[in-house]
Formats: sequence, structure tokens, C-alpha cells
Amino acid sequence: MNQTRTFLIFAWLMVATLLWMEWGKEQREPATTAAATIEAVAADPAAAIPGAPAADAAATVPGAVPAAPQAAPLPGVAAPSAAPAAGLVQVRTDVLDLALRGGAVARADLVQFPQTRDEGSAPVRLFDDNPATFYAAQSGWVSQSSAAPSHESGFVPESAATQYVMPADADTLEVPFVWHGADGVSIRRSYVFTRGSYAIEVRDTVYNKSPSLWQGHAYRQLVRLPQALKTGWTNPESFSLYGATWFSPGQGYERVRYSDFADEGPVNVRQTGGWLAMLQHHFFSAWIPAATDEVTVSLHTMPGAGGAQQYLIREVGPGLAVAPGDQASTSARLWVGPKLVGQIKAQQVPNLDRAVDYSRFSVFAVLGEWLFWILDKLHGLFQNWGWSIIGLVVVVKGIMYPLSKAQYQSMAKMRKFQPRIQQLKERYGDDKQKFQVAMMELYKKEKINPVGGCLPVLLQMPIWLALYWVLLESVELRHAPWIGWIQDLTARDPYFILPVLNILVMWATQKLTPMVGMDPMQQKMMQLMPLVFGVFMIFFPSGLVLYWVTNGALGLLQQWWLIRRYAEKPDAGDKPAKAVSKG
Repeated sequence: MNQTRTFLIFAWLMVATLLWMEWGKEQREPATTAAATIEAVAADPAAAIPGAPAADAAATVPGAVPAAPQAAPLPGVAAPSAAPAAGLVQVRTDVLDLALRGGAVARADLVQFPQTRDEGSAPVRLFDDNPATFYAAQSGWVSQSSAAPSHESGFVPESAATQYVMPADADTLEVPFVWHGADGVSIRRSYVFTRGSYAIEVRDTVYNKSPSLWQGHAYRQLVRLPQALKTGWTNPESFSLYGATWFSPGQGYERVRYSDFADEGPVNVRQTGGWLAMLQHHFFSAWIPAATDEVTVSLHTMPGAGGAQQYLIREVGPGLAVAPGDQASTSARLWVGPKLVGQIKAQQVPNLDRAVDYSRFSVFAVLGEWLFWILDKLHGLFQNWGWSIIGLVVVVKGIMYPLSKAQYQSMAKMRKFQPRIQQLKERYGDDKQKFQVAMMELYKKEKINPVGGCLPVLLQMPIWLALYWVLLESVELRHAPWIGWIQDLTARDPYFILPVLNILVMWATQKLTPMVGMDPMQQKMMQLMPLVFGVFMIFFPSGLVLYWVTNGALGLLQQWWLIRRYAEKPDAGDKPAKAVSKG
């Protein structure tokens, strides 16, 4: 088994995966909106939140009724420089630029992540109120016994300010909204931003000044019109998950692509804690309720602008029962940002780091987490993601050295007996069956394991595949430079230098590899493999090609040294027989 065959196995697995994905797309029918849900919404506005559980008469929260919230001046309120869009409140922190509309985050720009490397490039826009690219985080209340604010109407700014900017000397910024019901119930909503953080605390406090018990359920949801993706084998976006995910302590991590919403059927998961999210390449949004809150997670579809299909994941809960004169609060975190592993882990939410979706298969996901941990530690040492990739290959090669040693030992032994195998081939000519029998007898006699070189490669495949997903999915590598001509490890090599080096490394590796038992046609096909794979990888992200070049070069060095080492060892079975003199 050689480096070229390794690439062949990898390519075969990739082709099989892509064919399976395309076949799956053809089997799916477009998702449709449930007619029953639409009818229920039309008949009862309170039913606009499908799956909302009936309100429970929970224990009341003791405490005096506070005075009505006052519109006190807040730090960080800036005078508007221009008239904002109707009903929008602009908020600017060191990492986010948002537009709030009462119960929804209508727009969100990630100011530290430009769309391209071009100077002056606009930042990545995650949430967007443009009907053609609609994506929002929404939250409100439902109550079957009294009025309640929704994400569409009810909440209004508590102060007259329309723009908020986090002061340079402050670590947090609070943006308040309020809803006043006709029956004396009011809800104060606060969006609390923290410097350097993509997690926003959304805190609702219910004040009940009415003469009766008030009951309601908070709901939080993410809804979007999926964006048009660039497809193709060489485009990383083609391999990332675009869809909804959620985690419950009881059922674990679940994921559904937008195209699978219809096939998934009704989802109605009741859980305590957990989270829900919508993922895309490098970025995601997520609602994270309190760890003790009981919620119900559900998936829905609905018609959007121009008849386009919108997709929604929602949690309903927790339920509050507020006695007359009392108050009660509930809060959740809203993540709006990149898949930065360090910041995600800092949230201390179980399995939230699975939003960095290395694979749907647990074994690759776990391997991916380990490999990224090593990559991140190397970046702390080198301060360069390109050198970190090279360092990661060295580490993986070192770990895999015992397997590689066994592989090259097998290759060296087969190379040693290649002349004898060629003699067998010439002896039996076109009788392939007899040739195979004779060759297996030789293997058995000389204790050669014909799969000894293949098995180590197969055992390494999970690591290589996991690393492939890590390099595709890690936002830390987005627009990251290496050296010289490589200024973006997620873009192709502009001068194709790395792909050409990859071809040369594969060609040199093939020259060291014995082609035992191959007929001339097979040998010609194997000789073409370096060129085929060089062309195959020519438009791949340069970070991936850098990995393959480094891995191939180190493998070539290992192969040359180990084959030379073991080929020089004399084999007792190959010593020429001494001439026996006759009387």
C-alpha cells in the first residue's frame, strides 16, 4: 500500500459520500406548511406558537410589586447620527452591530469578520431583515388567559434613544424595552451585551399589578430563509451543515438540514435545559435557556416573501405564574456569532461546542475536537495557522509512526521479493488463477502479509477524515495567512504552487512503491494517479493542500528511510545455497 493508494481510498470515500448526499436530495420532497397550523393561527392568535403547552398554575413568586419601570438615562446612549429604520434600535459593541425591533434581533453584523479579505469589505451579516435573505432571532410571550407581547408587536423602547454604543470604559451595555398590558401587567425586557462576547442575555421581568393571577409562557425562536450556497467539491460550504440543531440532556445532540424538515416530521421534544441553534459555514445562532428551565423544542416551516419557504426552530417555555402584586423573571442567552471554540466553551453549556459541526458521526466529531485542540495549542506556540497545520501533521505522524513502520516494513519485504513474483508471473503467463495461487504460497512461505501495508492506512483514515472536516469547519482559519503567496488558508493557492508540489511528492512516493502483482494496465493507471489527484486538489483550500503536501512529504521521507533500513537487513531465507561437492 502506498501514498497514491491512500489518496485513492480517500477519494473513493469522498465520492461515495457525495453520491449518497445527492441521492438523498432527490428522495426528499419540498417541505410544506402544515395546514392545520395555519388554520389554528387564523382562528386563535394565541395559537400562533404551535406546540405551546397549556399554562400551569405554578407557585407564585413572593415579593412586593415594584414601581413601574422608569425610563432612566442609560450609559452608552448615543445621539443618532442618522434617522434609523422605523421601529429599529441600533446597538454597537466591540464585536456586534445590531438592529433590535422589540421582540426580535432584526439585523446583526459581525464587525470583526469581513466578508472578504479586500480592504473595506463589509462585515458578515448573520441576521438580516431583507425579505430576500431573511434571518432573525425572535422572542415573545403567549398566554391563554390574558394579553401578552409577541415578537411582532408589544415591546417598545423604554427610552427615547434609538442608538446605543458600548462606552470604552464599560464592560456591559443594557438596552431596555417594555410592554404594558391593559390589565395592569407589564413586562420589561433587557438585552444585556458584554464586551468581547457574542452571547447576549435576554432577560424578561413580569410585573403583575392586576387583581388576578397572570400566567404565560416565553417562547424563543430562530427563523430564516436559507441562503443560496455555492456548490462544488472544492467549496467548503458544500460540506458544512446548513440547518437546525438542538441538544437535550435526555436525547443528546440532534441535527436536521433544511431540506430534511419535511422528512423529519413533527418534532416536539420536551426537555430541561439544553439549547437550539441554526448553523452555517463558520457561523451560527443559538438560544440557550437557563439550565433549570423546562422547554418544548419544535421545528416548523412557513411561507416567506414571494412564496419562498422559511424554516423555524422554536422553544416554548418556561411557564410563569405571577400572583397579584408579585413579579417573576426569566432569561436566556442568544449567541450571534462565529464558531469560535474557545468562546463557545466559555459559555459552560453542555455540548454547545457541537455547533462546530465536524461530522454527524460521533467518532469523527470526537476525533475532530481532539485534533482541533492540538491545532489550537500549536497556534498558541507558532501564532500562525499555516505552521500550526504543519505542526499538527508532524504530531499525527509521530503518533501514527508504529502503524507507518509496519506499513513500510511490509512494503520493504514485498519489494525484496518482487523479482521472484515477476518470475512467477512469467512462468504462468495468462493463467491468472495459477499465478495467484503460486504468489499466495510464496507469501505464506516467506511470511509476507499482503495486507500488512493496507491495514495501517485504513486505521489512519478516521483521523485523516476528521482532520479534513476540522480544516473545513474551523472559523479560526478563515482568511488566515501562512507565508508569502498564501494569504488565505481557506482559499485556493493563487499560483498553484502547493498542488504542483503535491504532484511531485506523490510521484516520488510512487517510485519507491513496489507494484507487486500488477498487470501493465494497472501499473499505467497507478502512474497516472499523481496527476489525477494533483488536478483533483488544484482548487481545494490551500490549508487542506498544505496538509496533504506536508503529510505526503513526511510520508515519503519515512518510506525512503524505513524501506532502506529494512531492505538492507539480510534475510536468512534468501541466502544462496552452498554448493555440495559430490564424492
